[in-house]
Amino acid sequence: MDDALILVEDLCRHYEVGGETVRALDGVSFAIRRGEWVAIVGQSGSGKSTLMNLLGCLDTPTSGSYRLNGANVQRLQDDQLADLRNEEIGFVFQTFQLLPRATALANVELPLVYRGVSRRERRARAEAALASVGLTNRMHHRPNELSGGQRQRVAIARALVGEPSILLADEPTGNLDSATGEEIIRLFDELNRRGHTIILVTHEPRLAARCPRAIRLTDGRIVGDGPGAEVAAIGAARVVHG
Repeated sequence: MDDALILVEDLCRHYEVGGETVRALDGVSFAIRRGEWVAIVGQSGSGKSTLMNLLGCLDTPTSGSYRLNGANVQRLQDDQLADLRNEEIGFVFQTFQLLPRATALANVELPLVYRGVSRRERRARAEAALASVGLTNRMHHRPNELSGGQRQRVAIARALVGEPSILLADEPTGNLDSATGEEIIRLFDELNRRGHTIILVTHEPRLAARCPRAIRLTDGRIVGDGPGAEVAAIGAARVVHG
């Protein structure tokens, strides 16, 4: 698929545990186009975390092919892999991972500091990222002065500030109450309408149902790929939508 931002073909990740082979991911194939919002959904042990690590260039596959924005990921050296990860992927984690003594603005600037961006430019870009998530009036607050939802918005702004190709969100509502979690899902919806490609990793079918597309994993294999509401509804049934 020539227009795919992500192209995965027969991807496998196996581990040797106690002399036995654990097939954490076993022959997964799919494509994600630029501008899609896709949920990867499955219960514990389904392979979704393994897949997230591979898509995020945090691990390498045992076999198969993974292309990210045209780059053949498994052929890259460690330093090239790190560069690709930093340039192409913005991570959003369940636990926020903010520096507690830094302001929201300083936390969002951090990825740009590592890239050597000038102080003036990184401040302007961080302010714009915080504005895009509705936190213009909170940029000088520290994490302990923010609500859980506001802290997650800071984390999303930090993921956006480097202008990545993909937002990769791992259980982003896991530490939030249901109302605040709903606010974050609505924010992702708005960001997707602005053109951002978003991959949401979750164990919750109700969140997968909110996405235009969902991929369900069971025992390391895809058992459903189609409209989010339909895939969320099939449970663990081995149904694959064409």
